[in-house]
Amino acid sequence: MNFLKKGFAFYINSSIHVALAVCALACVTLLELGLKPSKVVLCFIFFAAISGYNFVKFFSDLKFYYPRLANRVKAIPVLTLFSVLMTGFYMIQLQTKTVFIVSGFAVLTVLYSIPFLRNKTQNLRHVEGLKVYIIAFVWMGVSVFLPVIESGHDITKEVLLMGLQRFAYVLVLMLPFEIRDLKYDPLNLKTIPQKIGVKKTKLLGVVLLVFMLVLEYFKAEASASSGIALGIVLFVTGVFVWRSKQEQAKYYCAFWVEALPVVWLILMLIVG
Repeated sequence: MNFLKKGFAFYINSSIHVALAVCALACVTLLELGLKPSKVVLCFIFFAAISGYNFVKFFSDLKFYYPRLANRVKAIPVLTLFSVLMTGFYMIQLQTKTVFIVSGFAVLTVLYSIPFLRNKTQNLRHVEGLKVYIIAFVWMGVSVFLPVIESGHDITKEVLLMGLQRFAYVLVLMLPFEIRDLKYDPLNLKTIPQKIGVKKTKLLGVVLLVFMLVLEYFKAEASASSGIALGIVLFVTGVFVWRSKQEQAKYYCAFWVEALPVVWLILMLIVG
């Protein structure tokens, strides 16, 4: 049992779980557009997500929030190095135009972690109110535009609407984390719960989910099955956002909330 607990903790803390979530959203994109899944693209997204998240968590100033974790889990740096190598391996198999876009997101991730503002004492994460929007933007780009561009599909109105939906959805997924971290985040970060309070943050999440549902009806090529899957996952996501609080179960956000993109993919496969 102790072995299983350690294995599960490694699965979460090493960012494998969140990497699967990003891959799941990319698969949702491909399914909605009727595009063939690409092993190269999905493997690149998976290893790039592990590399990026572990870089932010363990090799930037965010290590301040995870000192015990960073010292205890010695295998994570090894996994991260392996993921970096695999990211490079799959990146050289992508088209040049895709690599150009990927490079932009990579730079953004580095600037999110490395201090370069105010005499090199702050990074983008410390710019007040900016953190969740950067994360949502990167997830949107990687899970929507990266697979679409690599596949050669045109950037149509449906793709743009999908990108807007994905941006809103990742913002919503971040809200339970923002609520949980109220006791850790410095006041100068001006996170959403710090600015408008916990209750209004939850209401904002519900509004964004409704906004996503409304956008679905503007898609000329939207199918009934994808609409049903979206409706179900938005309802479930809304429940998780509404039940979130500062004192949460250990894996409420780290496992359950981050598993919602996988739930979305499963629903797409079932109803599709």
